[in-house]
Amino acid sequence: MELFWGLIIPFIGTTLGAAMVFFMHKNMPPWVEKLLMGFAAGVMVAASVWSLLIPSLEMSSGAKVPWLPACAGFLAGMGFLLLLDSLLPHMHLDSSEPEGLKSGWKKTTMLVLAVTLHNIPEGMAVGITLAGALNGAGGLTMAGALALSLGIAIQNFPEGAIVAMPLETAGRSKRKSFLLGTLSGAVEPVAGIITVLLTSLVISIMPQLLAFAAGAMIYVVVEELIPESQSGRHSNVATIGVAIGFALMMVLDVALG
Repeated sequence: MELFWGLIIPFIGTTLGAAMVFFMHKNMPPWVEKLLMGFAAGVMVAASVWSLLIPSLEMSSGAKVPWLPACAGFLAGMGFLLLLDSLLPHMHLDSSEPEGLKSGWKKTTMLVLAVTLHNIPEGMAVGITLAGALNGAGGLTMAGALALSLGIAIQNFPEGAIVAMPLETAGRSKRKSFLLGTLSGAVEPVAGIITVLLTSLVISIMPQLLAFAAGAMIYVVVEELIPESQSGRHSNVATIGVAIGFALMMVLDVALG
């Protein structure tokens, strides 16, 4: 049951955020969007450090080169997201030009894919920590895994709203905007389940897998969340959001992990 909730809680966060399209009648104020982007970035950085990189380094403490597994996994995770970012057609909310390979896909489809792209590492991160807790690897606990899941769910709430509300403003019905916003988070439990299944087969490389997920999450922060939140006006509000998100995730991990 803990495994089920660990996998589904982040998806619930996205769904609740997308549901805001039924309660808010105007587009989200720019300063609120900046605050939420910064908040998501802060949560992801803290989760990468406390829930992924530190456990990875602790597991590798007895290796001949203690820093190598974490370093290799981190760089591999960054490279993996760079590859997906280069190949998968997608479009960001503040851009009119699609990225990735050329396609004839609709703008709304590519907007959803852009968010789906950075939900993949979040699902992997939850899946890896859950698998480690189930296998008793490196001191990972189910409480710590659930803390990570809850932290990602909290930052998924504004993410779901940020996807759904602009779609409704652009002319989509509230119901369709909600469904597309929810769909953007559906990849998280799928990625988590796949990761749990694979990790049980390769428990010996748990340090590399934890660092891999951290690298993928940091890529999203550096490539998308920080640049988008710091562009134009209200950049100071975004910085405040980073501080709040980082502190909250740190507290969750230390208190519950």
